[in-house]
Amino acid sequence: MLDDSRYIKRKQKKRNRKRKIIISFLFIVIAILAAGLTYASSILNNAEKTIDRSYEDDGRDSGSSLRKDPVEISNDNVSILFIGVDQGGVRSTQDSNGLSDSLILTTFNKEKRSVKMLSIPRDSYVYLPLRDEYTKINHAHSYNGSKGSIVTLEHLLDIPIDYYVKVNFDAFIDVIDVLGGIKAKVPYELYEMDSNDTENAIHLLPGRQSLNGEEALALARTRKLDNDIERGKRQQEILQAMFKKALSVNAFLNLNNLITAVGDNMTTNMSFNDMKGLTSYALSSDFNIETLNLEGTDMVTDAYYFELNKPHLEKVIVELKDHLGTSNQNDT
Repeated sequence: MLDDSRYIKRKQKKRNRKRKIIISFLFIVIAILAAGLTYASSILNNAEKTIDRSYEDDGRDSGSSLRKDPVEISNDNVSILFIGVDQGGVRSTQDSNGLSDSLILTTFNKEKRSVKMLSIPRDSYVYLPLRDEYTKINHAHSYNGSKGSIVTLEHLLDIPIDYYVKVNFDAFIDVIDVLGGIKAKVPYELYEMDSNDTENAIHLLPGRQSLNGEEALALARTRKLDNDIERGKRQQEILQAMFKKALSVNAFLNLNNLITAVGDNMTTNMSFNDMKGLTSYALSSDFNIETLNLEGTDMVTDAYYFELNKPHLEKVIVELKDHLGTSNQNDT
């Protein structure tokens, strides 16, 4: 059982780096729900004002260089990059941008009403075009902010990135709790620290079960008995669980609380109308989300890197291009 201390103002310590991306996807769900319900004008206004405050250009002059023509979410297949950044604790004073510790590229297919989610391991050894060097992909954001992450991933995947959503970690627990918890599979018995960095404060047994915010955080952060790839898969499962729960009637009753929980923890180049363009996905009876991961091997030189498996990477690229409908556009 968790004591009431987690409801007290949490210390701004260095926290687990992987879970922030979930909050951004949930916020889009909030916008979708609010946009589809005409009688909730106050919720619409609240969501729109919050998103307007969160707007930040991605630093590119005219969108992706891999697009011949501009795209609109309501009419075209698009991609959104979710960036989770740890800027808490000492990191906020050391680096104005912060490392991108979570990267999930999502592609949306309008005709199929489907989404593909690709998790990119933060230690992936890649080329950074804006720095003309090879290093971990999470350094791209540290050097050049959102633009650095976007340009790096476009170079790696040869896929246009149309939009981005960047979030920090602070709202994660509150969002899960406002939703009334989520259901997820715990793969093994685990002990993890809580949000106050209290060692072994969370104890979970294996099996599918309901989790509150602190417990979901523990599941999302652990990798003691496996690795970063498996942790990425757990991120995706938690993301989907939050998405499904956010589409429920009970979640709608708490929309204002959900919006408040996300608050100012997000920046994006998406407008409120852009987010409303995703309504058709949420309202589709056969809407589905597919998760993808990248294979690779450990590479230890002066530091630890994750070396991507090139043949598997190429297969993933082809799959994402087909889903976006850009195969003929960008192939040379």
